[in-house]
Amino acid sequence: MISISCQYNRRFDLDPQHTALIVIDMQRDFLAPEGASGVSGFDLSPLRAIIPRMQNLLSAAREHGVSVFHTREGHRTDLADLPETKQQRSLQAGAQIGAPGPLGRFLVRGEFGHDFIDELQPIPGEPIIDKPGYGAFYATDLEHMLRRKGITHVLLTGVTTQCCVNSTLREAVDRGFFCLTLADCCASFEPALHDATLQIIASEAHLFGWIANGENVICALEKHTFDERNRAIEQTA
Repeated sequence: MISISCQYNRRFDLDPQHTALIVIDMQRDFLAPEGASGVSGFDLSPLRAIIPRMQNLLSAAREHGVSVFHTREGHRTDLADLPETKQQRSLQAGAQIGAPGPLGRFLVRGEFGHDFIDELQPIPGEPIIDKPGYGAFYATDLEHMLRRKGITHVLLTGVTTQCCVNSTLREAVDRGFFCLTLADCCASFEPALHDATLQIIASEAHLFGWIANGENVICALEKHTFDERNRAIEQTA
């Protein structure tokens, strides 16, 4: 069991074999200037700032036995799974879902913009969850896949904090998973919304779980592996 130091003097205990890192929507449509968010005029710099930290966290998770799941928000090529309300919102934002853009049709599965950024591509064997909504459990097999692997604890990262990350967090909490949101590995276009979401997570005696930084997780995983190796050496000495 690993104990991670969290904000507000709390600790999050996990077993790597029963823990999943969920990397939420690190797609070109949200992080590339030619993608849907860039074309809509959003400031991408807060989102892109977390990429190096997420690369480090992803490497540590892979090295130390934490399962990794990647999610992508997007819709069928015929847009049959796109609600009218969401379509209208995307039109008002300036990049209508399904319309042609520099990286292909905005937020349509199979298009270049829908795929992950180069820096955070999945490796073979890591599940990809294609979701039509903001939460990763809605209209997907994510819960079934987590249960089948024996996952009880989830680490949440990605974009944006107040939308898809928080929606997924709330769905996970309702399903009984122990949830740790990694504050420095999530981001919003507006930092104030990021900060407000973290305050909501911690409200009412931590209604939506724990909050920590990715570096805390990396350090805890590395220490655990180091201690395990030392114990193994001592037992064989």
